[in-house]
Amino acid sequence: MSDSLIDTSNMSEGQRAALELAESSRDTRELSGFAASIFNGTPDFSLIFPFPEQPADERAAGDEFISKLRTFLENETDPDAIDRDGEIPDSVIEGLARLGAFGIKIPKEYGGLGLSQTNYSRAAMLLGRHCGNLTALLSAHQSIGLPQPLLVFGTEAQKKKYLTRCAAGSISAFALTEKEVGSDPARMKTEAKYDGHSWLLNGEKLWCTNVLKSDAVIVMARTPTEEKPHATTAFIVETNQPGVEIVTRCRFMGLKALYNGVIRFTDVRVPNENVVGGVGKGLKVALTTLNTGRLTLPAACVGLLDRCLEMSLDWAGSRVQWGQEIGKHAAIAAKLADLAADAFATESLVLFTSALVDRDHSADIRMEAAIAKLWGTEAGWRGVDSTMQIKGGRGYETADSLRNRGEKPDPIERLLRDSRINTIFEGSTEIMHLFIAREALDPHLRRGAAALDTRKPMSERARTAVGAGLHYAAWYPQKWLPRSGKIPYDLDAGLKASMKKTASLSRRLARAIFHSMAKYGPKLDRQQLLLGRLVDTAAELLTLSLSAARAHQLGDKRSIQIAQYICDRGIHRCEQLLSSNGKAPDKLGYALSQTLLKEKA
Repeated sequence: MSDSLIDTSNMSEGQRAALELAESSRDTRELSGFAASIFNGTPDFSLIFPFPEQPADERAAGDEFISKLRTFLENETDPDAIDRDGEIPDSVIEGLARLGAFGIKIPKEYGGLGLSQTNYSRAAMLLGRHCGNLTALLSAHQSIGLPQPLLVFGTEAQKKKYLTRCAAGSISAFALTEKEVGSDPARMKTEAKYDGHSWLLNGEKLWCTNVLKSDAVIVMARTPTEEKPHATTAFIVETNQPGVEIVTRCRFMGLKALYNGVIRFTDVRVPNENVVGGVGKGLKVALTTLNTGRLTLPAACVGLLDRCLEMSLDWAGSRVQWGQEIGKHAAIAAKLADLAADAFATESLVLFTSALVDRDHSADIRMEAAIAKLWGTEAGWRGVDSTMQIKGGRGYETADSLRNRGEKPDPIERLLRDSRINTIFEGSTEIMHLFIAREALDPHLRRGAAALDTRKPMSERARTAVGAGLHYAAWYPQKWLPRSGKIPYDLDAGLKASMKKTASLSRRLARAIFHSMAKYGPKLDRQQLLLGRLVDTAAELLTLSLSAARAHQLGDKRSIQIAQYICDRGIHRCEQLLSSNGKAPDKLGYALSQTLLKEKA
């Protein structure tokens, strides 16, 4: 691809196709925002102080819906029964539809509640503490099903036809993954051909959440042309059409009532008006949808962590071992502190990023949303795992078994099974590391990639090299100079010191990125463990900064105490991550794995 920032001339055909397709669908705007400033070594704290506060009228609208949803969940649903039976009762789905829970963000003009992203995230927090199956049902429908893509890319006719149905409870789904295709859309086999009147769709999709209950599905399919052999297009496909077949339902370790399955398309006629976002724009539709959709998972993890903290505190404050409550033992106390910290920090990430969306629906939230997903889902998994450890055998025992013998039926075992998928759903932790790293490197690639690109004339490569050299001659020394980055004067003294240290670590991160580029050049993308550590450093800095900003806004002692712990813990983690570069046994581990693979073959 002639306009790619990355030289693909030495790549295999498969690598080149995958990269060029991904590059062509990226958001090409230059990165902006607080996360971007962290990677650049110039954290601008004025972007997060004051922490965005939800407008009173907007919050009141959210409170009204969330109150109704909470009452319904507590009185009309039984998460343990849903898990046991592997089914969500029709009465529950109908009740959620009456509440408007299938159209939370859909504008009122299309029959929805018209609530903000922040209120949607608050609803996801409530669902996340209650039932993973209901969370998946509602979030897959609204975050990646028809509503979100149509809100951003849909025509007015599509919105009137489908959003009104979705708001009323017509369930939708999203079909991207295939048997041989996870995060590599260049290998997609599902294909649509245009005959001048409509599209003829053939193929099969795997792990399509909600498909067993859906009336319509967003389907990603190849629409190749001579110029773009790997082009993809997004289509609205109604599941009652001839040629649409649900092949099988998929079953999983957790989320027993997940209506997930394999869907097959055989000569399915799709009208041209059902193209979403334009022909050849399918991957862009998918990636843009996932940007906002990813926020649902960390929001649900906030609820999960809050529930885990409640159960852990209850047990740690009443269970006595060796003469005192187990919460007074340092090993358990540390887990309680981490639970509280992770719940507060994840909520801060979600609320901040949701506020960015509410402030401007076209806001660039690539980095913030991806880091929220990465950090929040990992924190959620650590939290539920710690909760099981705190409660021991009673955590491993099912809620039904505990109930049968007269003990409090804390559903830790169910929550652990249900939440394990969160670090895999909608971009695994490993893929999120690579996605964030690519975005973080983008400013550098824009400035200097042409110098290494063998496809370009030597004169252009030379000019780029000189320009990049002049830029970095001024840029690099600045990453050694102490700068505070507009820290509020009235910030708590401890948090202020942490923000100064954050600025210092941000500069160190920027230097580490520069050193890595200088050392590995165009082969840096192969250093996935190194890139992962750099991304994790930025994620910690973003998370602790937002926690400090939110605690400053709230102003109470408990919030400031939690934020200070998040800051101290995060700074310690960052120092460990940055110190491990060049010392971690990455090469030895890779060599060992390749030996094992050769022996297996």
